[in-house]
Amino acid sequence: MNTFGQRLKVSTFGESHGKAIGCIIDGLPAGLFIDETRIAQELDRRKGGKNLFSTQRKEADSFEILSGVFNSYTTGTPLAILIYNTDSKSKDYEEIRNLFRPSHADFTYFHKYGFRDYRGGGRSSARETAARVCAGSVAKMLLEHFSIFTQSGIYAIGEIEASEIDFDFAKNSEIFSLDKNKESAQKKLILDTKKAHDSIGGVALIKAFGTIPIGLGEGLYHKLDSQIGSLMMGLNGVKAVEIGAGVLAAKNTGSKNNDSMDSQGFLSNHHGGVLGGMSSGEEIILKVHFKPTPSIFITQNTQDIYKNQISFNLKGRHDPCIAIRGSVVCEHLLALILADLLLLNTSAKLSHLEKIYFSSH
Repeated sequence: MNTFGQRLKVSTFGESHGKAIGCIIDGLPAGLFIDETRIAQELDRRKGGKNLFSTQRKEADSFEILSGVFNSYTTGTPLAILIYNTDSKSKDYEEIRNLFRPSHADFTYFHKYGFRDYRGGGRSSARETAARVCAGSVAKMLLEHFSIFTQSGIYAIGEIEASEIDFDFAKNSEIFSLDKNKESAQKKLILDTKKAHDSIGGVALIKAFGTIPIGLGEGLYHKLDSQIGSLMMGLNGVKAVEIGAGVLAAKNTGSKNNDSMDSQGFLSNHHGGVLGGMSSGEEIILKVHFKPTPSIFITQNTQDIYKNQISFNLKGRHDPCIAIRGSVVCEHLLALILADLLLLNTSAKLSHLEKIYFSSH
């Protein structure tokens, strides 16, 4: 399916080498100021073609708001955003139109639908994530109205992990590195791998902070952590998601993993801001693990659509490490999740509705 959310519904459309991609955002309250410059800035963070550490596909990512906004404010009707594709090179894919690229979605898409758009992966391409960033930018505006903020950076490239976390440094790093002492080594690993015509995996760290309400998320079937897992794992190339202590919790004892409290609140945050499927009011902290980009320039063996074994060499323009730009997308996905749950939370108590309706009389 192509739609996310319960109260804030986001549908995306378009393919990598089609005319355009875009999103429709439904459920936004009227009266939210939409800063188009801010959307452009967020898209620019995700954009490729700016340095040696990303794909050289140089999309302008200029966008057009088609509906849902009047005089810069939301009207309460569906907000539609369109982004035209301007730098696709479909000819790079002609030689592999009948091949399944190893570790790509080609194989599963073909067997599910009976045919596929082989030009850059079509709908399965990470090009679609520009639409998610557009929608997430709007979600961030809604959250920031309530002093809730999201940020992201690169925690690890391969086995080179951050020892210090500095989100301000990450903002100006070419690879969004969170550790100024590890950035050079992480960059070198990416470039050395790229020179060898290979790719490398990485880990993004995502955080939500500010005045996060206690209780965002539902008790059973729309939990905050289940939505995080669902949306993050639905992103291209993501193979694992950790919340708080993550996998380290499985190696610990309860006495060490539990977050004790005093009269002021929690003394630690091993739970990563989520308890019982709901926000605890603490910072929400995630690690998102990306596999190496499957598009590499080494001779590989694969199968064609007739089940013949083939050796081939890939062409095209691809990220040597998808975690870098993927970290920006994850930040916007977390914003979408929190915005949806924030709106859903308005009907959690009768008193919430009483404040809305009784105050109008």
